Amino acid sequence: MLAIGFPAIDPVLVEIGPVSIRWYALAYVVGLLIGWRYVRYLGRTRFEGLAPRAIDDLLIWCTLGVVLGGRLGYVLFYQPSHFIAHPEEIPLIWQGGMSFHGGMLGTVVALIGFARARKISVLKIADVVACAVPIGLFFGRIANFINGELYGRVSDVPWAMVFPNGGPEPRHPSQLYQAMMEGVLAFALLTALVHLTRASARPGLLTGAFLASYAVARIIGELFREPDADFGFIVAGITMGQVLSLPMLVLGAFLLYRARPVRDLHAKR
Repeated sequence: MLAIGFPAIDPVLVEIGPVSIRWYALAYVVGLLIGWRYVRYLGRTRFEGLAPRAIDDLLIWCTLGVVLGGRLGYVLFYQPSHFIAHPEEIPLIWQGGMSFHGGMLGTVVALIGFARARKISVLKIADVVACAVPIGLFFGRIANFINGELYGRVSDVPWAMVFPNGGPEPRHPSQLYQAMMEGVLAFALLTALVHLTRASARPGLLTGAFLASYAVARIIGELFREPDADFGFIVAGITMGQVLSLPMLVLGAFLLYRARPVRDLHAKR
């Protein structure tokens, strides 16, 4: 069976004495910084009432939500047995192991706290942040690929790869599929909604579009991705990632319905 050779990229970008900077950590930093600049741009051009200083503070809140929520989500959702046996490894986030669903929950808590502190609508803040999330997802999935983790299922497609930790069989480069769907396509969808609709006047539209699009992308992506070792298939070929995405799909659909244009009841028939 033919396969494309996996590009052996060292997961450590720079190592200076005891300090090492990994691609994984760099992906989070770059995603947050570019996302922050994009939110600043949207606050200046598309959303009123979001001062640059407020957006700068929002970056700190979101960073804490993403990092703490992402790590705790990974510990609780994906490898609870391992971390019960090795609790000292929980803080070692630079070794990898973050959950998007956990990071999302952490970000939701951060957004609620920020909105209350600033007396701003939660949905307004969530809408503008949702536009930037695909940026971080794209870089995160690329880092997953560089690390050779979260690889796909065994496949005979011409672009299948043999991953260093995935055994001798060629596999789908599912990280790249997810980078495209969760990152590039989701960003294109949200950008189109921002520029082609009055999204700022329809609270929840962008948040709903992101949640629904991510859930669909993740459910599809899981069809190509190797199930997590601790869980395998939950039931009937369904994975943990798909299970965790279903509430997002329901909530996203609800927000989209809630943000739909309402007809003027007094309009002439």
